[in-house]
Amino acid sequence: MSLYDDAVLVLKGYEDQEELRRTYLEHLETHPDGMWKACGDGHITASALVIDPSRGRVLLTLHKKLRMWLQMGGHCEPSDETLTAAALREATEESGVAGLSLLPGGPVRLDRHHTPCAWHLDVQYAALAPTGAVEAISDESLDLRWFAYDEVADVADESVVRLLEATRARL
Repeated sequence: MSLYDDAVLVLKGYEDQEELRRTYLEHLETHPDGMWKACGDGHITASALVIDPSRGRVLLTLHKKLRMWLQMGGHCEPSDETLTAAALREATEESGVAGLSLLPGGPVRLDRHHTPCAWHLDVQYAALAPTGAVEAISDESLDLRWFAYDEVADVADESVVRLLEATRARL
């Protein structure tokens, strides 16, 4: 199965945000290249909020280009076999945390946002940090920091706050 086919299955199985879910599916139907950064009309991206429920905190990255505190995530790569694999790869690469595992149940949210280059149709997951997780800043980040749940709204935009709320509800 291709990454495109996996994305269609994941989105068809996602049971929330019906209008946005349909937008994603219509985008893929119209754009066979809609999984890739090269698709100028926008593309599917995969992200994951790294969370440490035992300590009530999340790990956010200060994105180098956007200069915003965000969850880990980005573009799908040809080596990604599934959306979940893409989200886990991005979370691991950008956080430096070994041993992350995605919260069961598939995507937590969808978020469509415009970047300086194109629309991102982000499929958002949550990644559980193992006990004793040690982070390491990546080339894509200006900073990497743990925030208590109640601090997130003070540093991040509404999309990150909504992702945290949905993640906590699923926990």
